[in-house]
Amino acid sequence: MRKILVVGAGQSGLQLALGLQSQGYEVTLMSNRTADEIRGGRVMSTQCMFHTALQHERDLEINFWESQTPRIDGIGVSVAGPESARVIDWVGKLDNYAQSVDQRVKMAGWMETFAQRGGQLVIHGAAVSDLDFFARRYDLVLVSAGKGELVSMFGRDASRSPYDAPQRALAVSYVHGLGPRPEHPEFDAVRCNLVPGVGELFIMPTFTTSGRADILFWEGVPSGPLDVFQDVKDSEEHLSLTLELMEKFTPWEYARATKVELTDANGTLSGRYAPTVRHPVGRLPSGGLVLGVADVVVANDPITGQGSNSAAKCAASYLASIVEHGDQPFDEEWMQATFDRYWETARHVTKWTNAMLAPPPEHVLNLMGAAGQLQPVADRFANAFDNPADFENFFFEPEKAQAYLGAVAAGSDRS
Repeated sequence: MRKILVVGAGQSGLQLALGLQSQGYEVTLMSNRTADEIRGGRVMSTQCMFHTALQHERDLEINFWESQTPRIDGIGVSVAGPESARVIDWVGKLDNYAQSVDQRVKMAGWMETFAQRGGQLVIHGAAVSDLDFFARRYDLVLVSAGKGELVSMFGRDASRSPYDAPQRALAVSYVHGLGPRPEHPEFDAVRCNLVPGVGELFIMPTFTTSGRADILFWEGVPSGPLDVFQDVKDSEEHLSLTLELMEKFTPWEYARATKVELTDANGTLSGRYAPTVRHPVGRLPSGGLVLGVADVVVANDPITGQGSNSAAKCAASYLASIVEHGDQPFDEEWMQATFDRYWETARHVTKWTNAMLAPPPEHVLNLMGAAGQLQPVADRFANAFDNPADFENFFFEPEKAQAYLGAVAAGSDRS
């Protein structure tokens, strides 16, 4: 039986550990926190997951919270104009629903499941020296801990990383008491509110430790009016500031948020990081090799909501590569090929996300506007969140965008 060490207990690490376990591998999972510490700790992300990513969880039968979690049936886009008025507002319907489960709930539950199924769980904050020791005892070491010292083993791929500094300042609040949008109150949608030159406000329903809730998520252009959370330590002050900014920049969203309260004292999060693609193979001081997973090797800004989706897709892709490899050695050539297979999916996410961080060109503004008049355009936008590769067909190039809009206007919903 092949022995595999997974370092990091997030979406990708736990999904991969549970998947390998189901395939009969002897798996050790290393986490810097216990399940109880995760469950009682601070929120970690916003994690709206779309159909393909959710299906990977269903395939492993680890979608434990699906029946309790609100179904997200659409993606709504609003654009603020002068004096905080909406100049664009539409909702695209998803072909298959999305969902958001608080990672405190999911990761704690998955970790307990892994242990109950006989996996070896090690609670230890791993350093490079630890991996140097462990690497000789395992057939394969996978690093899915996306922060801290371990990431330094994986060099930045400058050719795939156009930004060397954070492009947004992030601020998250989990709340109860948010009212429905008066538009389309019959179904839940992720609401993307774009404030040109200032940043973005995302609102989405979620399932958290206290049941149904909503997430308020500001992404602010650095040094701009939304970049004010860095020194805020108090959760209530964090929420108050979030609402103050909503009232100023997105009053249509603030109108339904006047009675919200935090889900819990740990229901806020702020920070920033530079979107980065790294080389996938890390070399240990002793010469041993480790393979980076998900955010360790492809970390995109959350502006397109792809982090958990990419982590799930990476875990599924790596699992297939490992199983298909049989008893052959997990050498550097295999590690690179395994990453390259995942990159075929991830590259579309990175290209789209990096494009969304820049001021939109005219043809993208035309697409956004057309989506408010042509429902097939809005629906295609929404479903591309599940399959970002589709953006290649109509989003990046003015000629393709124009041809697509012309085809829709002529009565076809696909170019």
